[in-house]
Amino acid sequence: MSTLPDSSRRNFLKLAATAGGGLLLGFNWTSAGATTPTVVSEAAFAAGNTDFNSYLSIAPDGIVTIFSPNPEIGQGIKTAFPMIVAEELDVDWKRVKVVQAVLDKQKYERQLTGGSGAIPHSWKRLRQAGATARQMLVEAAAKRWNVPAAECTTDKGTVTHAATGRKLGYGELAPEAARLPVPAEVKLKDIKDFRLIGSSVKNVDNRNIVTGKPLFGLDFYREGMLFAMVQRPPAFGMKFKSVDATAAKAMAGIVDVVTFKNNVAVVGKSTWQVKKAREALKVEYEKEGNLESTPDHDQLFANLLNSAEATVRRKDGDVAAAFATAAKVVKGEYQCPFLSHSPLEPMNFFAHVRPDGVELVGPTQTPELARTETAKLLGISPDTITLELTRMGGGFGRRLKADYVLEAVEVSNLVKAPVKVIWTREDDMTGGSYRPAVRYRFEAALDAGGNMVGYKLRGVGINAGNPTRENNFPSGAVDHLLIDSVEHQSPITTGPWRAPITNFLAFAEQSFLDEVAQAAGKDPVQFRLDLLDKAKQAPVGELKYDVDRTRKVIEMVAEKSGWGKKKGIFQGFSVYFSHASYVAQVGEVLMVKGKPVLKKIYAVADCGVVVNQSGARQQVMGGIVDGVGHAMYGNLTFRDGAAEQTNFDTYRLIRINEIPEIDLHFVDNGIDPTGLGEPALPPTGAAVANAIFKATGKRLRNQPFSEQEVYKGVM
Repeated sequence: MSTLPDSSRRNFLKLAATAGGGLLLGFNWTSAGATTPTVVSEAAFAAGNTDFNSYLSIAPDGIVTIFSPNPEIGQGIKTAFPMIVAEELDVDWKRVKVVQAVLDKQKYERQLTGGSGAIPHSWKRLRQAGATARQMLVEAAAKRWNVPAAECTTDKGTVTHAATGRKLGYGELAPEAARLPVPAEVKLKDIKDFRLIGSSVKNVDNRNIVTGKPLFGLDFYREGMLFAMVQRPPAFGMKFKSVDATAAKAMAGIVDVVTFKNNVAVVGKSTWQVKKAREALKVEYEKEGNLESTPDHDQLFANLLNSAEATVRRKDGDVAAAFATAAKVVKGEYQCPFLSHSPLEPMNFFAHVRPDGVELVGPTQTPELARTETAKLLGISPDTITLELTRMGGGFGRRLKADYVLEAVEVSNLVKAPVKVIWTREDDMTGGSYRPAVRYRFEAALDAGGNMVGYKLRGVGINAGNPTRENNFPSGAVDHLLIDSVEHQSPITTGPWRAPITNFLAFAEQSFLDEVAQAAGKDPVQFRLDLLDKAKQAPVGELKYDVDRTRKVIEMVAEKSGWGKKKGIFQGFSVYFSHASYVAQVGEVLMVKGKPVLKKIYAVADCGVVVNQSGARQQVMGGIVDGVGHAMYGNLTFRDGAAEQTNFDTYRLIRINEIPEIDLHFVDNGIDPTGLGEPALPPTGAAVANAIFKATGKRLRNQPFSEQEVYKGVM
């Protein structure tokens, strides 16, 4: 059993019994600045006048409730959080429920969804919450029975004294436990004693989802609210000039047409009415900047790759000397297009701007950003703004931004009424935020023994910031290394897309390492293992990844897939580290009627302790399917600043019959959980491309694969 220090214990605050006579335990989500435990009145709790960040409650009937602060985007956090608490509490899972918390900056730390960080951030805090409540319930039972607490045990929501055979339910003990002092120390379970964590549990929202209960932003409705759709410029690099709204205003159900910034909003009594009225608008635009087109980007990338104005991200050793004396130099360039986020639920948000404050309701990955930006826009205090979270029908990084929230705020403020802004699919695809287009140039220097002694990477991107991850493998394993980048500023809006940057960088890096292994005459898996040995024995510069964990997933996926031992099956390998997790994959391709067909992917993931097997498997397999689909088919192009793909009839996604079999395994190492929502996507593209190379002898350097020579005429 492990014991938490007193500083962690002080993150908890105990409240007085609730109106129903139960125990209500508050626990702080931040490890800094925790206050001394105090008993607070029910009235103070109800008024929100406390310093607590979340609450675990045990009702008289034994039901355990936890408020979940993080937005639910499909990553299963509303299921995983209460599982962790229930494990330490020793309560029957059937007696646990979770409620989505509203935005509360005072009570919660990191109240957002992004970066695959929710479970890593809250793991110990949630365990401590359950363990503290359990210990207080044990002490309440021991006091009632006048026996030592050490003689009492817990199981499925009851406390038992084995020597006398007496049992009491948590609900019966809750009022007495509420009057006890918070224990100075709490003991957490040994991982080997977990019974709930590591099992498969259905998502807590499943029933409501399949029965059509109102969970999502699009479901939200408030009596008397208006609906709005916004007409945005038809191309990036254009701005609003004038509008004739006469016809639109005369249409049934239309309340108003308003303009703000670069937009025109039609406001009315139903979605259909405002959509039809928006089509009747006569809007004039004028050029504001460069109207970029995708074909021009090829020359742009070529120029940037040769630019002398690169930002050095990492430099080890004497790179120039290594390449000057190399026995062989390998070069390769890889390019990816813009991608749409394309969540199933388009952008939408509700706002009611009142004289005394603002009410916000809807799907956002960053509720605090939405509130902060609203306060800036209106020039008011954030404390006068409330934000209620709905479940999100996907986001993949798109809902990290607050632009669609601010549209609702702007329109509500202009029409002085509660308004829900709704985007169409075309709005979402043509006026949204995209995965940046990027091109990479790699160079590797080999000595006479086929060892990689030099490595260069230059990344150039359109609004991509730093398109490299300069401390990821093979950094630290190469004596002479240079990684730099160049950026092009464009009016085309970009932003984080699932597994930002690494979603394509991993494909490029891992494909290039296969090229280097081939040039060195070495097996691709062994080539990487040799580099890891170098990083382990004589690391060069700073090492930001765990060599042993990387090696473990590589060796495990090679064993599970029968790497190099199958006849008539072409295998491709890839491994990547992102969001503190390690994933290795082997793709298997068959040639069918002269066409390479992906049949299976083996995957091994090391994300530490797996909280929910069911949810974890869905995250990894979903990431793989996403990785395959976008590498194979995803492509969003621009002509004179306008997106050429406007809906799913022209923007290609993977189809169900194109999904390969997935054989998934997790590394069981007992390490605290790390990210899982994103790490399985980055290595997928290279596992597929490297297998296709084995099958066809043709190297895929650009995405989507379906538009490359190996597939032309056969797709």
